[in-house]
Amino acid sequence: MSKFTLNDLESITGIKSDTIRMWERRYNILSPNRTPTNRRWYDDDDLKKLINISVIYHNGTKISKIAAMDDKEILERASSFSEGSKTLDSIISSMIIAILQLDENAVNELILKSIISRGFEKTFTEILFPCLHKVGMMWHTGAIDVSTEHFITALFRQRLIAAIDGLPHIAYYHNKRVMMFLPEGEFHELGLLFYCYVFRKKGYRTLYLGQSVPLETLKTTIDKWNPEILVTGTETELNIRNPEEYLRGLSGGNNKIKILAGGRLAEHAEILKIRNVFPIRNERDIEE
Repeated sequence: MSKFTLNDLESITGIKSDTIRMWERRYNILSPNRTPTNRRWYDDDDLKKLINISVIYHNGTKISKIAAMDDKEILERASSFSEGSKTLDSIISSMIIAILQLDENAVNELILKSIISRGFEKTFTEILFPCLHKVGMMWHTGAIDVSTEHFITALFRQRLIAAIDGLPHIAYYHNKRVMMFLPEGEFHELGLLFYCYVFRKKGYRTLYLGQSVPLETLKTTIDKWNPEILVTGTETELNIRNPEEYLRGLSGGNNKIKILAGGRLAEHAEILKIRNVFPIRNERDIEE
């Protein structure tokens, strides 16, 4: 059984901790456990119930009416709202419910509906990446196991690869070449795949090397392929001893190569203030 703090519940559900306290006091929607020092903690069932409540609440039902429902009715009402979710909060909450149930069909249906209404790129930037952030927090707190995290990561990865493969084979708009890769030891490639989609859609030539590419291999490939732009990033800094030195070494002294650094490397790109190294955190940064 997992243990969650009020802050954990707020991060995962999007409902403020003060609001959760008020709902407990007025409506008894949750009955938290207490530590020996009288601090609240919540279990898996509390989390799932609050996620369902957030779906119903974000779809316009007053909390007083939700509080009058039993657990079965809350689950049924949340499921019905999930099918027609429109707001970002309710879609993300519905996605989390489907993930917790390992319901691949439900996840794919939510993705498809969002792509139809919002488009592919906004679906990832506004829904799927925020959802992954919440999944990551749930994994760290023990709310989900590694298999659940792998399940949803694999689904999102499949979507990105299919979207990249589905781009029309048209003449390149730009002559510039973009080489994309993750540093050695880094395997979280969803962000890089998304940027690959963005660059290819905009008509750039891209060479996607993917996960965990050794630095010496990169230098050889740079000499062979002559890219004008390098795109990389890391989720953590555990695999790079000196991130700033790593970024300096990528261009090999060639200041004509632009280096776009995402994730944790973006912070170091800002610190470096070298004219050919740029931090990227979203598609807007790429366009700039």
